[in-house]
Amino acid sequence: MIWGLAAYLMWGLFPAFFPLLQPASPTEILAHRFVWTLVFMLLLLAAVRGLKQMRTITGRQWAIVTAAALLISVNWGLYIYAVNNDHVADAALGYFINPLVSVLLGVIVLRERLRRLQLMSVGVATLAVVVLTVALGSPPIISLGLAFSFGFYGLVKKQVRLTPTQSLTAETLVLAPVGLIYLWFLQSQGSNTFVQFGVGHALLLVTAGVVTALPLLCFARAAQELSLTSLGMIQYITPVLQMLWAVFVTHEHIAPARWVGFILIWIAVIVFIVDLLRNRPPRVRRVKKLGGQSAEAAD
Repeated sequence: MIWGLAAYLMWGLFPAFFPLLQPASPTEILAHRFVWTLVFMLLLLAAVRGLKQMRTITGRQWAIVTAAALLISVNWGLYIYAVNNDHVADAALGYFINPLVSVLLGVIVLRERLRRLQLMSVGVATLAVVVLTVALGSPPIISLGLAFSFGFYGLVKKQVRLTPTQSLTAETLVLAPVGLIYLWFLQSQGSNTFVQFGVGHALLLVTAGVVTALPLLCFARAAQELSLTSLGMIQYITPVLQMLWAVFVTHEHIAPARWVGFILIWIAVIVFIVDLLRNRPPRVRRVKKLGGQSAEAAD
């Protein structure tokens, strides 16, 4: 769960980063994310002498990775648009809905079973999403796009039989050529902000690669070790942080009904975490007990 928590905490802080990349447009930022994430991953693989591992990827795994790459590119594009156009609350709603999509996919596609407390948690979270959607006052197109694109991305990542570094490098190998072509087009039109707004702006766009890669590496590891249900429910950390950012930093108006949904989400998360703690695998409990006995022996 530590890997999942790390990923969602980093994603929760994204609203603080992407506005720094303006005046680059959302599509230009997306293209730079494709390119510089690949550069970072290639350097990382070279540092750990893992470049040869890329030759072992099968055709089937490349097909799965390509599907994952397309889904995450849609998610990235929608998110950048939302954050840079004062729709942080809509983005947060998308990630409030996403865990329910993940749970639904886990139950229907992967045949995961929910325990009683997990069902209770999902029920409370569903009620919260209904309240939040009604409070929005309009069809949450951006929110639904974010929720379903990332929900299916998580499902696809469950099918990837590669290391996190292999998987993310392969995804960006699929996306980077598209990014390079688009950046070349912008340059030919004289609208590539990378070369127009100084070294600081260029370095921030380069940094987008690292900022993109780190949480995705953590997520890839978490996706391999957690059920899709657990992976989805702990994701509520991200929209909670995003909602706090929308309220206290960008000062978006949050209707009272949204605060009700916000509180319900926290109740759902607490119930789910309690269930996870109560149902830890026996091996974990034995290790902890043995550790305590060792400490007593040392005393």
